[in-house]
Amino acid sequence: MRHLTLLTTGGTIEKVYDERTGALENRGTMIREMLDQLRLEETRVHTVELMSKDSLVMTDEDRAAIVAAVRRALAGGEGPCDGVVILHGTDTLCQTGERLAADLAADGGPRAAVVLTGAMRPYEMKRSDALQNLTEALFAAGGAVGPGVYVAAHGRALRFPGVVKDRERGTFVRG
Repeated sequence: MRHLTLLTTGGTIEKVYDERTGALENRGTMIREMLDQLRLEETRVHTVELMSKDSLVMTDEDRAAIVAAVRRALAGGEGPCDGVVILHGTDTLCQTGERLAADLAADGGPRAAVVLTGAMRPYEMKRSDALQNLTEALFAAGGAVGPGVYVAAHGRALRFPGVVKDRERGTFVRG
């Protein structure tokens, strides 16, 4: 049995459309609905709702909270943990990935995969990449990649440091 910890932070992947205002907003996690659509054989996912923010408004304190939550998960503070997935907004996902890579390297490196993912279009919209990216992140964190910090999206897992968002292509690439 694999035990994964999934941290939710908000971002486009979890935004919902408010019909009254016409705005896309982070109002809480959508992860249970997404996970219910997946068949995850011999995998337990423990979800921690850390925050519900657009990544453009994340602060250094928010990133420190993400690092602390990852350290806690990897140390077994949330129960058994074979890997960590972080749902994150794509606009500043690379900042958080770089911070995680540096801070965890100072600890001697993570003992398991820490995988960030997000979506270019919200889960509830047509042609969203949310479910695909979540599936890829869970697969990567479950053992498809070795210990380290990664972003998983659009059919690839790229290791930090050195990953950037290519806004023109709408994906992540090596910098």
